[in-house]
Amino acid sequence: MRCVAVVAVLSLLSSGHSAPVSGCDSLLKPITLSNKGMLGRWLYIGGSSDLPGSRSLGRLLTSAWLDVTATTQSNILNLLQTQRMYGECSSLIYNVTFENSTMLIEQPFYLKEVYLTTDCSNCLVVHEEVISGKDTFTSLLLFSRTKTVSPVVLEMFNKQAECLRMPSPLMIDSNYEICPDNIAPSEGLSALNSLLEAKMGHRVARILDTLFDMFVN
Repeated sequence: MRCVAVVAVLSLLSSGHSAPVSGCDSLLKPITLSNKGMLGRWLYIGGSSDLPGSRSLGRLLTSAWLDVTATTQSNILNLLQTQRMYGECSSLIYNVTFENSTMLIEQPFYLKEVYLTTDCSNCLVVHEEVISGKDTFTSLLLFSRTKTVSPVVLEMFNKQAECLRMPSPLMIDSNYEICPDNIAPSEGLSALNSLLEAKMGHRVARILDTLFDMFVN
């Protein structure tokens, strides 16, 4: 699952988390975002997800970034995703549809991203839904143009996770070396789809998630 999962990455232990009584409507309201506003490099700051394996992978992932570029079609964006895990860098590339402030992938699985409010002008808060067969997964991800964000931004992001009844987000240590640009990418959607369809792998990944939450701080 090595490194696919920042498209749809990063927990399993969502039970036991209750949403706050008030304030969630404004925190979870999608924002308007133009195609131009999506372009450029976004550094991964942290996130929370119920994608099997995301909890354990989130602790092994030491850096990740997305580079979003335009294509000849106005509603299609190209994403290059690069990440470092186990000390090694790898890269994935894929196209997405972006219209009405929403990112979509419809084949070979369904993915929908909307973007939530944040006090950081250089940040992107991603609320993501992935459907594969009968399985639905949800992620909340934070990206920034810079390697660090303010405590106020992190507090708001944690509140958004709480509103969604998700576990506390796992954050990347900002003291990291970014992966270079010249890594030959593999095709990302087929790799992610193989992981989503691996039901036995899901069960093993959930066990690993639980063990990491129990024994890794």
